[in-house]
Amino acid sequence: MSSTATPVAQSAPVPASAGVESAPETAPAEVAGPATTPPETAGPGSAGRKAADYADYRLVPARHPWRWVGTAVVALGVAGIAWSLATNPRWEWGVVAPWFTAQSIVNGLLETLKLTAISGALGFILGFILALMRLSASPLLVSVSWTFSWIFRSTPLLVQMLLWYNLGYLYEKISLGLPFTDVRFFEAQTTTLISQFAAAVLGLTLNQAAYSAEIIRGGILSVDQGQLEAATALGIPAWRRSTRIVLPQAMRAILPTAFNEVIGLVKGTSIVYVLAYSELFYTVQVIYNRTQQVLPLLLVATLWYVVITSVLSVFQYYIERHYSKGAVRTLPLTPLQKARKFLATHAPATRETTQERGTR
Repeated sequence: MSSTATPVAQSAPVPASAGVESAPETAPAEVAGPATTPPETAGPGSAGRKAADYADYRLVPARHPWRWVGTAVVALGVAGIAWSLATNPRWEWGVVAPWFTAQSIVNGLLETLKLTAISGALGFILGFILALMRLSASPLLVSVSWTFSWIFRSTPLLVQMLLWYNLGYLYEKISLGLPFTDVRFFEAQTTTLISQFAAAVLGLTLNQAAYSAEIIRGGILSVDQGQLEAATALGIPAWRRSTRIVLPQAMRAILPTAFNEVIGLVKGTSIVYVLAYSELFYTVQVIYNRTQQVLPLLLVATLWYVVITSVLSVFQYYIERHYSKGAVRTLPLTPLQKARKFLATHAPATRETTQERGTR
């Protein structure tokens, strides 16, 4: 080994043109020898060699056969389901189309949206208050908040609806005044106050507040306490610490689960049918009990629920993207931006690029 290495180390630098011409002669020695260092990173003896040019090398794309197999299987399954939906006459799409935009269906849809908006807003406001109570230093506030969440998460929503609707059986009158005295500022019959709509809103709101309190509490606890300590050391007021430091970061943890709860609330409004309140699902039931077209009317309700949840999912995506500004350096691409990037990447080659490839 030492006798063969000595001449190489003592040889004079070879000119660039000569090095290129003698490359085929020296290539076997380089491959067969123990040193596998590329020419541009080799030792002092290779100082005169020309750096390797990989411009003419052919790029071979990585092959993923099982990915294509899985894609083909899923595509066939989707095509089969679509074909079944389109060709099976028992789906009765001709009945679904006119009922989809019928006035009674639209009125029921508006009632569903009204229940969702009112119960969702009140539920999250009350849930935020309960979360702050749970995080406070007062044992009484912590106990009340924990007991509230424990009770309303332990009972089914249907049972809560029926209890609130039959509250008049337990209390004939509802009054507001000074406790333990006969002073009354307001008094009314329970059956007058607790209507179908009031019982529905009350049941949905309180049930939603119990879950929202835990979601918000978990989001607040996910913020690093070291940031609060640093903000306190800098003399930042408590209100600004909460609104400028804690909540913006907590929203990243709160939003996904909160939107899931809102979507669940949209579908949970269908339970109100036990109160005979004319929301979407109850309206559909009344119609198919009269026309005996059960499946088409259920499809109408299903499609409207899909539309509502799809719109909420779009809002969820953009709101989460907004609150991720402080967590990622580059915001994720929107679906429209992804489509533009795909079209730009897979666009046909321009004339200049074609000419450049032809000259190689």
